[in-house]
Amino acid sequence: MTHKISLRAGFSLIELLIVIVILGGLVAVVAPGLMDAADGAKRDTVCLKMNDLKKRFDMFKLDNGNYPETEEGFEALLANPDADKYPNYRVKPYLKKMPKDSWKTPFIYVSNGSDIELISFASDRKEGGEENNKDILFSECNK
Repeated sequence: MTHKISLRAGFSLIELLIVIVILGGLVAVVAPGLMDAADGAKRDTVCLKMNDLKKRFDMFKLDNGNYPETEEGFEALLANPDADKYPNYRVKPYLKKMPKDSWKTPFIYVSNGSDIELISFASDRKEGGEENNKDILFSECNK
């Protein structure tokens, strides 16, 4: 009885290099789209967080008659900044901890007295920017 013995037990170096080049090409084509999708998801998440924060500020206004001043900001949702000014402040605070955006940066709060604006500086963490670095304004989230 004759047995054939195969000497080919694995891939050759050239075959491995071809597979690596093909996988590298696929990553180069797919990765930018995935990164854009991830940035878009983070921006959408920021708008959802801002919506929740706006509701908490609205509850504050309902209880106390007006929004906190810009200087009081989010701290006013964590603890009563002035018992004389806000005598109807809830027993439990409106927030448990300081809120942060998808990039772990604190939100910005601005009040003009009758309404508020919430701002995230987005992925570059500084004011201004374009495209994925553009600041996210609550007033523009639902547009």
